[in-house]
Amino acid sequence: MRFVKGHGTENDFVILPDPDGALDLTPRAVARLCDRRAGIGADGVLRVVRTKAAGYEADAEWFMDYRNADGGIAEMCGNGVRVFARYLVDAGLAAPGEWDVATRAGLRRVTLGASGDVSVDMGPPELLGYGEATLAGATFQGRRVSMGNPHLACRVDGPVDALDLSRAPGFDPAAFPDGVNVEFFRAVGERHVEMRVYERGSGETRSCGTGTVAVAAAASLGTPGASEWTVDVPGGRVTVTFDGETSHLRGPAVLVAEGETHPGWI
Repeated sequence: MRFVKGHGTENDFVILPDPDGALDLTPRAVARLCDRRAGIGADGVLRVVRTKAAGYEADAEWFMDYRNADGGIAEMCGNGVRVFARYLVDAGLAAPGEWDVATRAGLRRVTLGASGDVSVDMGPPELLGYGEATLAGATFQGRRVSMGNPHLACRVDGPVDALDLSRAPGFDPAAFPDGVNVEFFRAVGERHVEMRVYERGSGETRSCGTGTVAVAAAASLGTPGASEWTVDVPGGRVTVTFDGETSHLRGPAVLVAEGETHPGWI
């Protein structure tokens, strides 16, 4: 099995080129690939497959089949789609410029050059009301936000690095029957926040692209108008822009290695 390793603000992925949809990618195989001690190690897997081969009807050549580290299927990944786009250009499968990537959350338009940052149209955040998370015996109020996948963005008063995210935060399963990504954020300046995230199926990650947009939307204290936000995550910094109709996420996408697994290992 050929693979490429990449990351977006240290949210890291195993990229599997599978243009014709030939791989039998089971949840067990994904979990083994993502195992940080016995595998390659990653927050998730990005399978690169042509949209028609994946069985999807969409006006885009490539489909991002994203899986969480536990093998579970996810709708969307903001850092992942940037890394996915960077891989396509690096591999000569797409030209630098502006084009769509098909995802389970719909089409996402990416913009990138031959090198440098990648920008992606993340769609409008959907604010769904309030919720709460529990962590280490404390309760945190948050905003429920859909970015094609579910988020609960909770504002905190103190530094986010003081939180213990070694265990999953508690949440109301009736509000999030498919699980939820829980973000904790604090304002550190004008339209500038810091955040940490516990992702469903992966645990705490160094960054979460959809989560940064969800946090910026929640920090806007209402429907976000035209504005630009800086979001600091443990793995770096991204920029979230709202234009009144949609949201854009801009940040790095880095490819670091490539290789192949030993026959029979998976």
